[in-house]
Amino acid sequence: MREGLLALVGFSFGALSAAGVFTVLAAVSLVPRFVGKTHTGKDVKTYENMIILGTIVGGMYSLYEYRFLAWKSSYLPWAEFGVLAVGGIFCGMFVGCLALAIAEMLDSIPIFARRARLSKGAGVVVLSIAIGKLVGSLLYFCMERRGW
Repeated sequence: MREGLLALVGFSFGALSAAGVFTVLAAVSLVPRFVGKTHTGKDVKTYENMIILGTIVGGMYSLYEYRFLAWKSSYLPWAEFGVLAVGGIFCGMFVGCLALAIAEMLDSIPIFARRARLSKGAGVVVLSIAIGKLVGSLLYFCMERRGW
């Protein structure tokens, strides 16, 4: 009974995290940008399926990372470089595309400022966002090292 409840809760949290990832990607219009730049409108389902597959594989890897690393080092000691190289390439492509999409979304900040009638203090708002991200990142990494 306990394992079933934990499995249900874990699956629910995983689904919630995946929904958050897809929401961010939809908010920055990543898939339509790829389709527009590559002129591959017929492959939209492939793009979406690869995003779903990448999220599932990334989630499973983060869940079973230690088991995977133990299996890899015992059976394929030479494969660590290959796994890191391929993973690094794909992670770099994803982060680069996401960063470019978010940078293009920054054009929406002046539109928001006009609609909110924010004539003064836009710099303070952007600085506050940056400081909040910095403090959140520092707390995350400091707490992770201490095991909290």
